[in-house]
Amino acid sequence: MTMDAVATLKGVSHYYGPVAALDDVSLTIPAGCMAGLIGPDGVGKSTLLALLAGVRRVQTGDVFSLGGDIRDRRHRNKCHNHIAYMPQGLGRNLYPTLSVFENMDFFGRLFGLPEAKRKTRIDSLLRATGLDPFVDRPAGKLSGGMKQKLGLCCALIHDPDLLILDEPTTGVDPLSRRQFWDLIDRIRGRRPNMSVLVATAYMEEAERFDWLAAMDDGRVIAAGTPEKIKSQSRKDTLEEAFIALLPEERRAGHADVTLPPRQEQETDSPAIEANNLTCRFGDFTAVDRVSFRIGRGEIFGFLGSNGCGKTTTMKMLTGLLPATEGAALLFGHPLDGNDLETRRRVGYMSQSFSLYNELTVRQNLDLHAKLYHLPPERITARVGEMLLDFDLEDVADQHPENLPLGIRQRLQLATAIIHSPEILILDEPTSGVDPIARDQFWHYLIDLSRNQGVTIFISTHFMNEAERCDRISLMHAGKVLAIGSPVDLMQQRQVATLEEAFIIWLEEAVNTSSKKIKADSLPPEPHGDPSDQAGGKPRYQWFNSGRLWAYARRETMEILRDPIRLAFALLGPLVLMLAFGYGISLDVEKLPYAVYDQDQSLESRVLLENFKGSRYFIEKTPARRMGELEDRMKSGELKLAINIPADFGRNLIQQGKPEVGIWIDGAMPFRAETIRGYVAGLALSYLDDQVKRGTLHSAARLPVNIETRFRYNQGFKSVSAILPGVIMLMLVLIPAMMTAVGVVREKETGSIANFRSTPVTRFEFLVGKQIPYVIIALISFISMLVMARFVFDVPVKGSLSALSAGVMLYVLATTGFGLLVSSFTKSQIAATFAAAVISIVPSINFSGLLVPVSSLTGSGRFLGLAFPAAWFQQISVGTFTKGLGFGVLWHNHLALAVFALIFIMAAIIALAKQEK
Repeated sequence: MTMDAVATLKGVSHYYGPVAALDDVSLTIPAGCMAGLIGPDGVGKSTLLALLAGVRRVQTGDVFSLGGDIRDRRHRNKCHNHIAYMPQGLGRNLYPTLSVFENMDFFGRLFGLPEAKRKTRIDSLLRATGLDPFVDRPAGKLSGGMKQKLGLCCALIHDPDLLILDEPTTGVDPLSRRQFWDLIDRIRGRRPNMSVLVATAYMEEAERFDWLAAMDDGRVIAAGTPEKIKSQSRKDTLEEAFIALLPEERRAGHADVTLPPRQEQETDSPAIEANNLTCRFGDFTAVDRVSFRIGRGEIFGFLGSNGCGKTTTMKMLTGLLPATEGAALLFGHPLDGNDLETRRRVGYMSQSFSLYNELTVRQNLDLHAKLYHLPPERITARVGEMLLDFDLEDVADQHPENLPLGIRQRLQLATAIIHSPEILILDEPTSGVDPIARDQFWHYLIDLSRNQGVTIFISTHFMNEAERCDRISLMHAGKVLAIGSPVDLMQQRQVATLEEAFIIWLEEAVNTSSKKIKADSLPPEPHGDPSDQAGGKPRYQWFNSGRLWAYARRETMEILRDPIRLAFALLGPLVLMLAFGYGISLDVEKLPYAVYDQDQSLESRVLLENFKGSRYFIEKTPARRMGELEDRMKSGELKLAINIPADFGRNLIQQGKPEVGIWIDGAMPFRAETIRGYVAGLALSYLDDQVKRGTLHSAARLPVNIETRFRYNQGFKSVSAILPGVIMLMLVLIPAMMTAVGVVREKETGSIANFRSTPVTRFEFLVGKQIPYVIIALISFISMLVMARFVFDVPVKGSLSALSAGVMLYVLATTGFGLLVSSFTKSQIAATFAAAVISIVPSINFSGLLVPVSSLTGSGRFLGLAFPAAWFQQISVGTFTKGLGFGVLWHNHLALAVFALIFIMAAIIALAKQEK
């Protein structure tokens, strides 16, 4: 590692399972210049950049960045203050619900910038990028180009020495790309010592870099200046040079793309017509009165700025989206998206990969053939044709996720035309595909157009692809700016390239020509500060409350802007408490019963009066025969049936053994057992009354009189026992689920890269995200406490402070459990199910809610004591019903504190700062 190199790799290999992303790569990247990595998706560019940024763990070999070994944890921590990393994807490092200003403010807080300096840098970067009019707009509502500019602003806010950009302009329109690189050039002009390392799939923009490394199949195939690479391969353009540098087997069969002239017939009616096509989403007009005609067999290109309405227009022309106004015609007939015959005439290929990774290549083709109702006898042959025509036979039994992007795109095209459509609509089908695969893709399209008469409507950001179209349409802000052949459009603007013509039209449309970036709007040079190290970079701290607060603040804002999630967190426990309090009751009262009294004596009527006067039973219409009692019990009308025989009163008076038939519905064993106890008690009361009346001798009385008194819950109400358990369940289930989703969501969206590439520690990241959910859980507890007192009349009879302290420790433990679940899961669905299932089973079965923990043995007792629910259940029940306080419950509080500490520490250990 020399001072002339910003980074060096020596013998670096990196594997994802059996697949080698990097294969023995050795490379020295010069410092103080614009360096680039070129090559298609899947060749290892992103892996290499992630290794240099310290985001991904080094497996084999040596990686040096900014003068030190990136494996050295101390050096890596220091590098986080000097490196800015912008991951691949439009706005992947941004937070959609946060505004432009809030995103930048969050990054400034992560890097420890004081408020005054933070505001100054935000203001200057916003003016430099032209984002200053949009400071309050959520990042999710920005166009692709604006998202990338905002991502760059966030990356530059701390004055990095090394700026790492992973395909920052993929999917971005030419004007936004030009503005993006102009901004980089101007910033480098102010900071010539800053090194910029960029991965890109656009060969034309790589021409502007100072140094390049060309990659293919995990290896570096050439390195040097663009001129050196072109001269080495004796080619005029970088794209031609890249193709020439590829191995022979990769270049075999490659031919330049030529577009034969289209044989247009005047009698042919247009294949596609759009007449004042308009689409609105609320107050926003995505497509505004768009009109054009596309002839049969024509290749019609659709170009436009990001968010201009291209995809929306395409969806309206396929029937996937209804038009608000205007009309779409296919072959002269109005488009009906619900008509299968209409859909059979159209093939659609979406911008992102939309096939099933669970199915093989052959199975995906077979499925789409069946979805389009191809005759069963034709399916096998048609699938075979697609495999042959698109060179997919060798991968027919592989899953798409394991295939290179170029092959996946060929598979998508094959599924789009398997039903032989007459119109093919393609939404940016070659984004990220290598030049050879793109050329091969276009050979297929030209064959479909010229030899099979298929009309092709395609959107793209590659200008060389747009030049292969018969005609193109330029679009911005939902409106068509110009339509014509590429040559005509260039002649109209008197420019040599289609990109220049396109940019001129866009600049006129958005009036950006007067908004050029000015040098004085760029961020000022950083100046040393006595409290900082050289270059104005804050020294690394193992803990910084500002970084923790930044994540807590950002998570709180996201929650508050998601009303559904917030309502679930606050109202969910209350709804469930109402459901449990009113819907689940162990009280057995007002049980319907009926009598078949065959005796009709005074003794039988006195016996039945005991049932009538009890609050436990409600008398129904007496039965007139035995069969009626049985029928009414079967129907569920009765829970108890009483059959008094004809000689009941006489046998009782004569000191005989009178019998009474009592039938109890035993479908619910617990309730049946309770009913039997009620009946036995009434029978004893009746016998005691008969002794007092002199009807029976005193010998018939029981020798012992038992009177039951309850020490707690004297009213013997189920709700008094259920509500403390409901609070225990709600404070483990919902906080754990929400916390788990809150962390793993960053893995799915890609913003987890901010945690891995900034100075924030695992403790700051996890605890910062935990704090808002702890506060929500405490608010939820207060609302449940109020409902228990004023709705169900269940007050806290013990120490409220003991209960509150227990809740605080319990919530720290349950949200800590959610952090732990989220640390090792990779999707929100997995995290939700894991948090719910793992927490609910011990909380219901082994916490003392149904069976006392003290009565459990073996593994059941262990499961009960190994989860915090059992310890909090004792606090909840003890304070609500037994009047207990700290003096008795302190050991439960101690156990909950231990659980909270264990879960949080385990989450910190499980969440790696670097990806594997």
